[in-house]
Order: sequence, then structure tokens, then C-alpha cells
Amino acid sequence: MKIIVIGANAAGLGAAVAARKTNRVAEITVITEESVATYSRCGLPFVLSGKISSFEKLNVYPVSTYRIMKINLLTETRATHINVDDHNVEAESKDGKSKILEYDGLVIATGAIPKKSPIEGINKNGVFTLHTLRDGMEIAKAMKHSSSACVIGAGYIGLEIAEALIENGLKTSVIGSRTSVLPNIIDPDMALNVKEHLEKYGVNFILGKRADAVLGEKKVKGVSVGGSEVEADLVITATGVEPNITLAREAGISIGETGGIKTNIKMETSVKGVYAAGDCAETTNPITHSSALPLLGATAVRQGKVAGVNVAGDYSTYPGALSSVVSQMFDFEVGATGLTESQARRFGLDVAVGKMRSFTRASYYPDAKPIVVKVILERESKRIIGGQIVAGEEVTQRINALSLAIQKNMCGYELVKADTCYAPSVCEASEPMVLAAEMAMRRT
Repeated sequence: MKIIVIGANAAGLGAAVAARKTNRVAEITVITEESVATYSRCGLPFVLSGKISSFEKLNVYPVSTYRIMKINLLTETRATHINVDDHNVEAESKDGKSKILEYDGLVIATGAIPKKSPIEGINKNGVFTLHTLRDGMEIAKAMKHSSSACVIGAGYIGLEIAEALIENGLKTSVIGSRTSVLPNIIDPDMALNVKEHLEKYGVNFILGKRADAVLGEKKVKGVSVGGSEVEADLVITATGVEPNITLAREAGISIGETGGIKTNIKMETSVKGVYAAGDCAETTNPITHSSALPLLGATAVRQGKVAGVNVAGDYSTYPGALSSVVSQMFDFEVGATGLTESQARRFGLDVAVGKMRSFTRASYYPDAKPIVVKVILERESKRIIGGQIVAGEEVTQRINALSLAIQKNMCGYELVKADTCYAPSVCEASEPMVLAAEMAMRRT
């Protein structure tokens, strides 16, 4: 059996490894345009901030691992065409040589590409996008010769980049077209906590306005926004990504309403034997049962595993994505899962919301840190449909717990009755998630 995986990051690696574990004798080939396979894109901002010592640390596996697993890795090779009728992929190496690779099963894990910005002057010297290892290295060099920076985009990546710039001593501004930060991830009331935390460290926000133009002649000198000029000799755009679907679309594979490659619960596309996973793949939201495009690393890994098992001849399913996310910035963490309050209302759901402020440890214990938890219930059924947390620590596992509660269709009453643990050094006697759920239940 011949299996080809196009793409060698989170989804591609997940698919290749799962395929090998499922089928010990299959011939597996992984194609990637980059010179380094399978590194953590999510770690790039943390190398820039200095929390991770070098870009080399982001490599997931050494090249020898692929040899041990008998995976044929083709780096600096671009897949140029998929022929679904003849079951082959045309590819071109760095030296311009073309080859045709036959397959019995194919996984498309082409990821996403940065959205093209319509801002005037966006191609000036000194403007960057953080998406690849090479991007990260170029920004690291540019920071050494810069004193001020502007980040266009107030999502997760934009805020993580802002932290890195501040840590490197640059005066930093963030421009966001929406009126709050992280607008697609948390509600404005929770986003205010994030904004205030970042402002304490010197991040300047210009929200609710669009960047009009990048200013400067040969090199960047600032950004025009809302009639004002923001000083910057370094500009980084972080206005989001879109699925890289060119190969799939040209091959006649169906594209979904979100712009991603349409898949079923097996991550199989409209063409039998061809699967898609990761940022290029459309899935479903298990709460609303609508199409979803998560664009998240952890989601990509899980989808890749499912696609890999199935392409190798076994059976596995993917239940859909709640888009659970978490990040750390300076001395605090922020996470979310499921629907935000505003998203739920856009889907016509009547919600009850509970929000609780507490501490991560007993309030009298040294180093107890503040925590804010928001739990969202569907009013009639009282089922949990969303959660958001901003805290000094211990966000990840609480978000994971809320994610599991949503997956299992738990109602607020069940969370209120959760048998939680307690010790002054690690948590409060009353778990903040439980208290938030209790408040939401009183409002149903």
C-alpha cells in the first residue's frame, strides 16, 4: 500500500505517524515545501520573546526519526497537482526536477496561509508576517535594529508577538479592527481583563479602527490608523490565516462553506481514499452542528491521527471541534472552549451566563493569583456550551475539564455537583468553575 501525505506539520506528522502505527508495511511518503519538517509553529512567538532559547528547539523530530519509522520525507519539494483519477501526485523539487508519485491513499495537510492584507504599503521593507520558521528568523534579526513596533491584529498570535516585542525592549502598539482583543475567542467582558493585563506591561492598544497604510519611503516609519500616525520601524501583520486549498480545489475536491476542504467524520473528502486534516480541513461544531474551521494546532494533530488511521486501512472518527484554546502572556493565562456568549446568540441560542472572580489558591496562601471564570449554559436544556478563563495560573486543565463537560453534554447542575478537591496551597475550597456554573444555573 502506498500512502502520500502532503504537508509535514501538525496534521501531516500526525497522519504519517498514525498511518505507520496502523500499517507496518505501507510505503509512506511525506512532502513538504520547507527545508525543516515538523516544527512547532505555535512556539515561534516564544522564541522571539526569549522564553525558548532557539528556533532549533522547535523541531519535533530529528530527521533520523523518519528513517526509523520508514517514512520517506521529501523536503523542499512542492506538490503541484493531484490527479484523483489516476491516483498520483505531481511534485517538483528545489532543483526544478519533477516526479510523479502514485498513491493508494492520500492525506492533504497543506495547512493555512496568511491572509493577504489590503493595507497600502504592506510590502515595504520592515513589514513581516509570522507564519514560518524563516519568518521568525527574519523578525528576530529585525528586532535587533528596531526601537518601536506595531502589530496589526489583536488575536492570539498578535498578542503573543506583542509580548515578544515588549520583552525585547521595543515600544509596542497593537491595532485591532474590533473593539476588543481576541474577538473570535472570548467575549468583550473577559477580553477587558486581557487588555488591562497587557497594558500593565506597556502594550498600547488602538482598537475599533483599521490600519489605513504603512508609512515610510524605503523603510517603515509608522502606521496610519484613523487619521493618526503610530510610530514604528517594525510592523508585523497578524490579521489571520485562511486554508490553503489550491491543490484540492484544482483536483476537483469539494470545498465547504467555511472555505476549507469539506470532510466527513473520517476526515475523508468528497473523493474516496483522499483525506484532509488540519488548518485546510473543514469540520463541524458539535454544539451547533454547523461547519467549522478551527485553525488550531491541537485540532490539527487530532484530525491528522484520524486521517492517518483511516488512510492506512483501519477505522477512526473525529467528533468535531470545540476550538479549545489556551495561551500564556507575561504573568497570566487565557483560555476558552465552546461558544462565546455572542456566538451562541448568533446561532439563536438563549443563554444563561455565570461569571466568578476568585483565586487560584486559598486567598491567604502566598502567591495566590486572581482568576476569572465564565460559564455559558443553554437556558432551556441547561447544558454547558462554553467557558472562558483568565487567570494567573492553572487555566489549561480547567479549560480541558470544561471541554470534556461540553463533549459529554453535561448540564450546569452536574457541574455544580462535581466532587472537586481542595488544599490551600493549590486551590480554593470552592472551585471557581463550580461557582460560575452555580451562578449561571440561578439565571436559567
